[in-house]
Amino acid sequence: MFDVSEVRGLLVAAARERRAVSYSEMLACLGFRFTRPKMRALCAVLGRIDEAGAAAGEPELAVLVVRESDGLPGQGWWVARADPLGHEGDWTGPAARALVRELQGQAFDYWEEHG
Repeated sequence: MFDVSEVRGLLVAAARERRAVSYSEMLACLGFRFTRPKMRALCAVLGRIDEAGAAAGEPELAVLVVRESDGLPGQGWWVARADPLGHEGDWTGPAARALVRELQGQAFDYWEEHG
């Protein structure tokens, strides 16, 4: 449904601009309205992008895609990433925000340097 290289390109562009994007914004950039099935399909692509990026030594990019309501990644991201990152707390609140800011900062810095 989504072209992986197109999604990756949008994420890299956002990282270079040092900004997160909402799920709705990302889907709109890809020519779709927000629906739960489309969001789930997008999340699967984000996972593939991050797997390939990790193999290449790049920081993750999926952390840049966030909910409009609170600026944090959705449940799927937390389910996949909380344990490997050692995050044991809630998926909202100060600790979650600090973790997301740190990971987003890594992506921002990396893509600023590798622009």
